[in-house]
Amino acid sequence: MKSMKTKLKKTLDLVAIVIGAAGTIAATGNWNTKVVETERGHLVGNPEAKTTLTEFVSYTCPHCAHFAIEGEAPLQMAYVGPGKMKMEIRPYIRNVVDLVASRLVQCGPEKKFLQNHTMFMIRQSSWLPIAQKATPAQLQRWARGDAAGFREAASALGFYDMMKTRGYDNVAVDTCLADKAAMDKLVANTLDDAKTFGVKSTPSFAVDGKLLPGVHGWPALQKALSTNF
Repeated sequence: MKSMKTKLKKTLDLVAIVIGAAGTIAATGNWNTKVVETERGHLVGNPEAKTTLTEFVSYTCPHCAHFAIEGEAPLQMAYVGPGKMKMEIRPYIRNVVDLVASRLVQCGPEKKFLQNHTMFMIRQSSWLPIAQKATPAQLQRWARGDAAGFREAASALGFYDMMKTRGYDNVAVDTCLADKAAMDKLVANTLDDAKTFGVKSTPSFAVDGKLLPGVHGWPALQKALSTNF
């Protein structure tokens, strides 16, 4: 029981850091507020920064959620915010839930992306267990590849309510989920990144186009980045 309480406290502390960092970023107006859509994801930071960190993430990956909570705030405060480095976040599609979540994270204007991303990661523990308990029949309907299946998945997992907190009504969510071209592009980008970079698991990271072998969390990434700065 004591270890569970300690683990919960640590998680809540990390969430508080992320939320606090977001408030600081908004207040200072540093490079973390500069977000542009790229061919395969979204780029955060100074576009003229010499170093580019590419983060490959899956929204159904618990390790990715842990990294988002533990590592993204320090990255933003120490590297991206001051303009030393730009960070591109690319979704890596492993299943239909990843596809739906990734599309909704990217839904709407560029300026909404980063907080959408953080929301889905921080709240993963509330919706991922629902996905893991989905019946084979549910999964089959969700994975049909049509808008109706995507809407059913989003409804079952509570994504409509989550998106409302970000200013999206149901019509806006439905419109994003009905964009077949955008959905197909997410899948195609994943296949291309797997081939080009050799990404096999998430989270994975590349610096200036080169995959960092064996780096799948904040401690290892922090060590790798220390050689560049």
